[in-house]
Amino acid sequence: PDNYFDRVSVAFGLRNMTHKDVALAEMRRVLKPGGKLLVLEFSKVAAPLQKPYDLYSFSVLPWFGQKIAGDAESYRYLAESIRMHPDQESLRRMMQAAGFGHVDYHNLTAGVVALHLGIKC
Repeated sequence: PDNYFDRVSVAFGLRNMTHKDVALAEMRRVLKPGGKLLVLEFSKVAAPLQKPYDLYSFSVLPWFGQKIAGDAESYRYLAESIRMHPDQESLRRMMQAAGFGHVDYHNLTAGVVALHLGIKC
């Protein structure tokens, strides 16, 4: 129902949702006024780390995936899906467009991961 939850969280899942705007609006709908949305997701790394991170993501990680799990393609998909996901500022704007009042984010590990917080006003 509407206005039901105090908190909604998603970790490493929003990136795989086809219609992120619809998903964010639905998360807002089910939150009580003053409720918080927490989104933990891979994000855009700090500029000095972009080249080494790309090398790791597109070469090293799939190689390990092949050697350990026998599946390089899943790890290539992971790297590609991370790059297709909105960066920190874009996701912040999407959350605002979905109707969240206060929206903020905190980079973790130099932006490899970011925690976004949105409050339903």
